[in-house]
Amino acid sequence: MKKEEEKVSINKYISATGYCSRREADKLIEQARITINSSIALPGSRVDANDKVYIDDELLKISKSNKQHQFIIAFNKPINITSTTDEKDRSNIIHFINHSKRIFPIGRLDKDSEGLIFLTNHGDFVNKILRAGNEHEKEYIVSVNKKLSPDFVVKMSNGVHILNEITLPCKVRIISGKTFSIILKQGLNRQIRRMCDALGYEVVHLKRMRIMHIHLGNLPVGKWRYLSDPEMKEMMQLLGSSTNE
Repeated sequence: MKKEEEKVSINKYISATGYCSRREADKLIEQARITINSSIALPGSRVDANDKVYIDDELLKISKSNKQHQFIIAFNKPINITSTTDEKDRSNIIHFINHSKRIFPIGRLDKDSEGLIFLTNHGDFVNKILRAGNEHEKEYIVSVNKKLSPDFVVKMSNGVHILNEITLPCKVRIISGKTFSIILKQGLNRQIRRMCDALGYEVVHLKRMRIMHIHLGNLPVGKWRYLSDPEMKEMMQLLGSSTNE
């Protein structure tokens, strides 16, 4: 009989097959669509290499060469494309990219925003990057509906009260009268828009320019590219302290 420590959580097992992220796997488990050896999986279920895991009627397998095919995509998301895998939403990011492999977004970017977002074919990348979300920088260029006040930078960078909390300190720089850059280590729901609204401004354009060490650069809107080997190597180093469990 296998020792418990040799088993892994069911959501981790599913993400390791590349089928979906752990978060999506949890949803499938809640919907009773996952079975383990013909028994319906529970949120706390654990499996080993000898177990047979099915999603609906599809048997999942972890390929021995799986790591050779793991990748991360940098995509310049257009406005009006949603960062979801929901097939009912015809404006979803997966349908737009139409990749030959099963991929899913790492985090999200609002439908009315554009710019850099990552997608991957491997669930553990999603988990590690999202887990380290408050440790790594994300940079944006933002335009608002009126001229920025002299104290705007101080107020934004020190933290703004939204969603019943004060946002973490961040880096803000005015680019022109109505445009500024902001670097966050936080990812609250519609955070920048809510911060600006709290200070009396309306965001008219928001573009994410950088995630961690990956810059949007001259990647055209609506286009994507694979992260290069050096970029992936640095990514793995930055995420090295993040465990798989």
